[in-house]
Amino acid sequence: MLLKELSALASPLNDQQIGQLQLAASELSPQQLAWVSGYFWGVSQTSGAAQPISQAAAAVSSDPAGKLSIIYASQTGNAKGVAEALKAEASTAGIKAELFDASDYKGKNLAKETHVIIVASTNGEGEAPDNAIELHEFLQSKKAPKLDNLKYGVIGLGDSSYEFFCQTGKDFDAYLAKKGATPFIERIDLDVDYEASAVEWRKQALDTVKDALSVKTEQSGQVVQLPVGQAAHATTQYSKQNPYTATLLTSQKITGRDSGKDVRHIELDLEGSGLTYQPGDALGVWFKNSAELVSAILKQVRLTGEEQVEIDGESISLQKALIEKYEITSANPQQVSKFSELSGSKKLEKLAQDKDKLRQYAGNTQVIDLLSEKKTQLTAEQLVGLLRRLTPRLYSIASSQTEVDEEVHLTVAVVEYKQGDDTRFGGASSFLSHRLEEGDEVKVFIEHNNNFKLPQDDNAPVIMIGPGTGIAPFRSFVQERDNRDAEGKNWLFFGDRTFTQDFLYQVEWQKYLKSGVVNQLDVAFSRDQQEKVYVQHRILEHSAQVWQWLQDGAYIYVCGDATRMAKDVHDALITIVEQQGKKNREEAEQFVNDLRKAKRYQRDVY
Repeated sequence: MLLKELSALASPLNDQQIGQLQLAASELSPQQLAWVSGYFWGVSQTSGAAQPISQAAAAVSSDPAGKLSIIYASQTGNAKGVAEALKAEASTAGIKAELFDASDYKGKNLAKETHVIIVASTNGEGEAPDNAIELHEFLQSKKAPKLDNLKYGVIGLGDSSYEFFCQTGKDFDAYLAKKGATPFIERIDLDVDYEASAVEWRKQALDTVKDALSVKTEQSGQVVQLPVGQAAHATTQYSKQNPYTATLLTSQKITGRDSGKDVRHIELDLEGSGLTYQPGDALGVWFKNSAELVSAILKQVRLTGEEQVEIDGESISLQKALIEKYEITSANPQQVSKFSELSGSKKLEKLAQDKDKLRQYAGNTQVIDLLSEKKTQLTAEQLVGLLRRLTPRLYSIASSQTEVDEEVHLTVAVVEYKQGDDTRFGGASSFLSHRLEEGDEVKVFIEHNNNFKLPQDDNAPVIMIGPGTGIAPFRSFVQERDNRDAEGKNWLFFGDRTFTQDFLYQVEWQKYLKSGVVNQLDVAFSRDQQEKVYVQHRILEHSAQVWQWLQDGAYIYVCGDATRMAKDVHDALITIVEQQGKKNREEAEQFVNDLRKAKRYQRDVY
């Protein structure tokens, strides 16, 4: 029997309980529903299952010490993962804790809190993630209340290669302090290899608040461990820490022979995994580094690779560590500064003194080329001390499960460029495209992205703007809407270099256009004419129509390059609102900002 068919006459539940169950179930994926089903069955098999919970509830003091509210501001899922781990650890420690998506948290409620931890990633150039824009703005406004009774902690997640490292975390720290709140633990700013430091900070934070927040029984004063589900079931779910081993089905180049870019359509087999995803989600890929590149690095620093290094309590060879455990392609500013000290290079020492030039150099240099700046013999410990831990790459999923079932598709641009006489490759993209053969294994996980989702209303119009590999999620969007027989109109803007060489998935788009699934397709090929034409130009050319779609309730989605394209498209949208809506610049900016808050303007940019 389906939940929607339940009634109080047909079940032991009353109408209110049925309503609550239907509401909860509507927000769960099939995999989550299966897990909940197993959990409830397990509870029902426990002798007197309902009694211990009610007794525990009765034993809790009527005046508990308080609770810890955990709020995550997350763009790609990292901050959410850290917050979820914190929530689980708090519950295990007997600390009453609640977890909130920043978009679901009312800023005024901070005045009622005693203890809050904010886990915040940073988007673009120091911007708050989309789900935290409203809370971020609220705390800067005059509406924000005094928070003299609030104690708080902040975890900032970021990438030190960028100028505005952990800016959102720094902002929340400053805004809360300005309103009178007191930090109970010092803010921590974490880089891309954040896992170990995050674990240590969480433990310290919970140890600090445990006495104030642990829920105690009235009679014995013993801590009651609140029910948090069955850990044995939770650990069987595939995740970043416990990835699924998929196999490669297809790796097909989809740019032309004469294209200046190598873009691959990748298909992976998820059969039997139980993994589910929604359009807009990403696939995390754990990759292995090139053995050839490892050999070149070892030769450069005069090591054999047979040296032993200890990683996570395990002793392994340096060669294996460089292949599986460390990032050995992209350099970063801290690495450049450290190597300047180890090598004594005057060039690097000068670079390290200029933050802008240092960041620019690191962003355009691979580790092997940094080490080549000055011949330096390093110990195995010095070499791994220079390197960041390997982190998975996230790729926007280019398929809908309603279309491909137990497969997942990606659109991967191979990072490849010349450095003198040598060719440099990206770590993950070259692994997927060049080193992985059909049938080979790759470890993957699903990274859900609730900030980039199709509207629930299938009648809503959708405008999709995705140049280059930014087209990936829109392939999944259109497959999903086609299979759902959605009535809403679909308008796609695509751009790349040339029509003949770089029109990704051209045959598919033409098929969707002919069948009416895609109502309008506008393309911009920058090198097919003397003047450069980009997607923002096409958007402006259709200003009146874009404005009308917005008036009709359209949702706008942008995916791709954050540095230029996303900014130019954003400016184009403001210009359209300004001109077509007869608003001044400030009003137009507010209009577009309100679209973002209403989740009618969503971006997945990188």
